[in-house]
Amino acid sequence: MKVPGRRERWIASLTALLSAAGCNSGVVASEAAPGSGAEAQAAVPASPQRPAGPRAASADFSFTGEPTQGGWLRGAAPAGTVALTLGTAPVPLSVDGSFFIAFDRDAGPAATLVARLADGRDVVRSLAIAPRAWAIEQVNVARRPGGPTEAFMAIRRPELARIAAARRISSDSEGWRQQFAWPVKGRLSGRFGSQRIYRGEPGAYHSGTDITTGQAGTPFVAPADGVVILAAETPFTLEGHLLMIDHGMGLNSAFLHCSQLLVKEGDRVRQGQVIGRIGMTGRATGPHLHWSIKWRDARLDPVLFTGPMR
Repeated sequence: MKVPGRRERWIASLTALLSAAGCNSGVVASEAAPGSGAEAQAAVPASPQRPAGPRAASADFSFTGEPTQGGWLRGAAPAGTVALTLGTAPVPLSVDGSFFIAFDRDAGPAATLVARLADGRDVVRSLAIAPRAWAIEQVNVARRPGGPTEAFMAIRRPELARIAAARRISSDSEGWRQQFAWPVKGRLSGRFGSQRIYRGEPGAYHSGTDITTGQAGTPFVAPADGVVILAAETPFTLEGHLLMIDHGMGLNSAFLHCSQLLVKEGDRVRQGQVIGRIGMTGRATGPHLHWSIKWRDARLDPVLFTGPMR
């Protein structure tokens, strides 16, 4: 019988070590390419998808995101930061020095981020905000004269007050750290930022993204972790059954025209959890999901959180 040589003993030892660690040579060979296979085709991720954490604390800022109108940035503040401001507005910091900021659809071309350090020094970063080419439709019809009636506003004011109160709620959710997922897949029937101009008079721009699936009752899911801050069991005049979720750090999602809400105010939801069903309640001409995102008062483009629908 042949006695194993030094090389054979080394290979046997390495094989035993890999087996004990739960590794095998077939794992790498059998991995699917990114974006392929049944898992990639699922409507939503099976578990929360979190980006890599902030880089190790340094003397400067670090960022990832979309610095454009309707866009956002996640970042890490310089080491020793005790206060952070965007323009003149304070920005909260997480315990690991991370933060979230965003830019309205009509944001100007620049913004300034200032970190105040423990020793009194400031680290200043100028941010260039890229403009967007919005879909603008010129309509050769005058806008209907007059505004809403007092009878309508008597109903509408309490609804607006509930929405404003919900947006003042600040939860400890960390959904803002996640890569957002589409709440449902379908045809994009309305795009964020599109606007009509009525004989030179601008109308309100579209504040969210409309997703049409072809029928009412289709379930939709939470795009990221959060806390339910509003669930309108009685339909609102415009939004219908409205559902709002706070993702933390001032970031929240709203889902309009639902036929059914499957969560209630105060519930914590996880990314991918079914939270409602698509409908056409409120002011809607057909069943669809209107999904809008805000950071504080800034209206944001959901597509910049998810990437193209696949």
